[in-house]
Amino acid sequence: MELQIGNRIRELRKASGMTQEQLAELIGISFQAVSKWENNIALPDISLVPTLARIFGVTTDEIFAYNLVEMREEIERYVNEAAKLRESNPNEGRRILEEGLQKYPDNDILLNNLLYVIDYSQNPDETIRAASRLIDKTAESDIRYDALRFLAYAYNAKGDTDSAVKALEQIPEIYFSKLSEMAFIMQGKAKFTAAEKQKWLSFETLLQMMQKITECYKAEGKSAAAAAEIKRALALIKTMDGEEKIQNFSHYAASFESELQRITEE
Repeated sequence: MELQIGNRIRELRKASGMTQEQLAELIGISFQAVSKWENNIALPDISLVPTLARIFGVTTDEIFAYNLVEMREEIERYVNEAAKLRESNPNEGRRILEEGLQKYPDNDILLNNLLYVIDYSQNPDETIRAASRLIDKTAESDIRYDALRFLAYAYNAKGDTDSAVKALEQIPEIYFSKLSEMAFIMQGKAKFTAAEKQKWLSFETLLQMMQKITECYKAEGKSAAAAAEIKRALALIKTMDGEEKIQNFSHYAASFESELQRITEE
């Protein structure tokens, strides 16, 4: 992508009679970051666009024009490529996201997706650092809640249940989602899109909860109940045969089948 944003920021800063240090202080970043923008070494995070526009008294289009669209599209490409590798090759997925972060430092979308390719059970401290950084930075509530979730997982992996619970307590208890409400309100393609997305999110959540119920039954020594719950989960997966997206859940089927075999052999 041809970088022109830095040139525009330099022009607007000088026209406003500000030094790099003064602009950096207004934004709440280092003057080195501003210098990198203006020298086209790095691009400002998308979340800073409205702030820059307010400081210079211009619209966001006047600063970024087509470049902002390009930035969003490129970030989406990084995310989509990494998402395909979450299960099969998380290290490669991580490399892709880190490449994106070199170009778009502190972008909260990239940082959020990075949490999905760090193994919190093996690297809890790294997960805690990444999640805490994201929680402090992001202005998006959904990203903050997701980071809190990973923060809780990492603390739990370290055996710090109290910190894990404190992290989860910051997430509100919500019994509906934007997607589910859109499915009720919208019509046509928008209704279908919202309902389809929510269906698969709910489907995965249901499978995950059936896994947890199985774990509870096993911990109580109730092997028969655990096996029955697994069979229900496998039957549920079977009902979705023919759906294109069911292939994304093959690892759940493999996990349930493997667990059922272990229980049967005990």
